[in-house]
Amino acid sequence: MAHDRIAVIDFGGQYAHLIATKVRRRGVLAEIRQPEDPAEAFHGYKGIIISGSPSLASRGEDSDYDKAIYDLETPILGFCFGHQEIARHYGGRVVHGGREWGHADLHIQGEHKLFRGLDPIERVWMSHFDSVVEVGPDFRELAWTLTPEGAPDHRYAAIGSDKLKRYGFQFHPEVDDTVHGDEMIANFVFEICGCSPSWSMDGLADELKDRIRSQVGERSVFLLASGGVDSTVAAVVIGEALGPDRLHLLHVDNGLMRKDESRKVLDLFADMNLDGNLHFVDASQDFLDALAGAIEPEAKRRIIGDTFVRVFQDVARELGIEDHLLGQGTIYPDTIETGGTKRADTIKTHHNRVPVIEEMIARGTVVEPLADLYKVEVRELGERLGVPKDALWRHPFPGPGLGVRLLCNDGFPDREGLDEIEESVASTAQRFGLSGLTLPIRSVGVKADLRAYEHPVLLSGAVTWSTLLDAASTLTAKIPGINRCIWNLTDVVPSVARPLAATVTRERLDLLREADHIVMVALVEHDLYDDVWQCPTVLVPLAFGDDDGEMVVVRPIRSLRAMTASVVELPSALLDDLREQILALPGVSSLALDITSKPPGTIEWE
Repeated sequence: MAHDRIAVIDFGGQYAHLIATKVRRRGVLAEIRQPEDPAEAFHGYKGIIISGSPSLASRGEDSDYDKAIYDLETPILGFCFGHQEIARHYGGRVVHGGREWGHADLHIQGEHKLFRGLDPIERVWMSHFDSVVEVGPDFRELAWTLTPEGAPDHRYAAIGSDKLKRYGFQFHPEVDDTVHGDEMIANFVFEICGCSPSWSMDGLADELKDRIRSQVGERSVFLLASGGVDSTVAAVVIGEALGPDRLHLLHVDNGLMRKDESRKVLDLFADMNLDGNLHFVDASQDFLDALAGAIEPEAKRRIIGDTFVRVFQDVARELGIEDHLLGQGTIYPDTIETGGTKRADTIKTHHNRVPVIEEMIARGTVVEPLADLYKVEVRELGERLGVPKDALWRHPFPGPGLGVRLLCNDGFPDREGLDEIEESVASTAQRFGLSGLTLPIRSVGVKADLRAYEHPVLLSGAVTWSTLLDAASTLTAKIPGINRCIWNLTDVVPSVARPLAATVTRERLDLLREADHIVMVALVEHDLYDDVWQCPTVLVPLAFGDDDGEMVVVRPIRSLRAMTASVVELPSALLDDLREQILALPGVSSLALDITSKPPGTIEWE
């Protein structure tokens, strides 16, 4: 069946694939296209959406794409960078400055199809360094935003020309933080482009099976099965496509897993009748040996990815099935920050995209049926395939496991830029009734589609939850060099933080495993496990005062697609339980709660 289609031009923005999935969930097929594609490649699409980008339109970056797309009669809508490019092409002016990230109030000017059914003031999500300050003669301002200071200095937050069928949003309607962003996208797809909904996940399941059969041919697949949502659904869809005899599963205990995880995974596969060709190997010592002495986060991710491949190849040789294709359940839209396209800024390396796997993908020897799906779509597909609810709705867990939640350090403080911001951090925190200590380490984040490897701030003080969030938002938005805030859960207000020399060891992993287990059990006992989408527990080699114990950071977040995330407020009774149990662990001396939204703080610290 032929479907109405929308093209999404991916300029490397963090949310490009999220645009596509938002369109698809409205029953219209969306396809990712590249800026290098010639204009004629867009014939047959009912509409075009241009994504954001880490590039700066004000400086003409990434402007060598085929401008003939603007000669098409097809309606075009741009988000962020796309909005700025449309403004520039039609005689507007874009300047560098007026950066915004976080929530803003969008003031809609009059009525327009794009905002049909919405309120005059809508809450939207901004993440940009460039701003449109003038529009061409055929365009009008559809909406503007207010800054936190209350001045209307962000004009042209939405622009449009009904004559040309060209529109632009400075904000990101594709992220869930834009409250009615889905409706805005739907208005473009249906009201402007005239699409009819005919695409569904039911059809996708059959399409995926056909793709698997076409790629695999008469061969078999050897799937790395972690037991997570993605690998489990991948196992089911590959098994249904090829038959159980042509699917082998390999579960590897890499020593970086949660407490008792391997036993639970093996039981799950047995309950699902996926254990016919199930192989298990304890390779924890191999991973520990490979990670010995590694400190840099990127180095750890690459080591973990390389070791997975080596273990896979060793087991395949032992079983005499070297000619099998490698199966992975990896989904990449959720992890676009790993540089999924050549334009995307690489926030962190994906352990399933290390060079050796990239080479295998180029040779066509890797099967990744879920690669273009989001977590929410994987779960929906899994429901249609009969995957048990407990397996589908467990908390996501990173492929590198606890390896990226176990921070390492050479024992020397990272004070680059601290002298310039420490006073500003302290005075800004004081405005909210808090003390603020800038930590001499860095964590990864993302700002305006760019990698932000910056300092966290430890906030101490008894204030309301809303005050805490306001303080965190202000610090990360207003002070360069800060991308994360954590709230001190101990009674001691530290004045100095001292990094500890620490690498990946079995002892530290066991300590983190126990702290993580305490957090998971507490969420279940307080009936919050389903309300929290993911809750990383991080071991940070920082000491305060004379105690050489490390700091544990708990990060409870709510999200649908991992591209944005908000912090979940935990009840005081649960926090009391965490204080009592985690601070009693030998080797732990402090405890904090990560209260940073995404962006600017990524979900993981590494």
